[in-house]
Amino acid sequence: MQAKLLTLAFIEIALAIVVSVLILFISFKILQKAFFKNDSIRKENMAFSIFTAGIILSVGIILGEIIPSITNMVRLSMSGENQITFIKIIQYSGLYLFIGFLFAILINTSVFLLFSALTRGVNEFKDIQQNNIASSIVITATLISITLIAKDSISLLISALVPYPETTNFLL
Repeated sequence: MQAKLLTLAFIEIALAIVVSVLILFISFKILQKAFFKNDSIRKENMAFSIFTAGIILSVGIILGEIIPSITNMVRLSMSGENQITFIKIIQYSGLYLFIGFLFAILINTSVFLLFSALTRGVNEFKDIQQNNIASSIVITATLISITLIAKDSISLLISALVPYPETTNFLL
């Protein structure tokens, strides 16, 4: 058994759980305060619950693309070759999460604007507040589809920011 690898695995698991719970909690609170102040998932509004689940799934998909870059930084810091300090890990992690959160907001806003443009004369938020499950499902499906399409690009952007050690190009 490799103690260093085991320690790294526990760090990655703890980091993934803490970061994802924190970001999903913040996302849910922002969603609830910004759009649905009087609604709750405890009430009989199934449309709000479906919509909230879609937002949480969208943010989770984006986080799933960011967490590996953060854990790569932890791995790099544990290797003797690269001198990445704990403060640098926190700074880069914060940057990655901020970028991911911005993209989550951008994707969610884009879906709302797209859906509003496609359905002129329909107020989607009012429909969801009035428990219109059909509107909620269509908005949520659109949100998840766009998130799935954009996730690889977000992952590429984040991984490009990881401070990998410099390597030489032996082909030149």
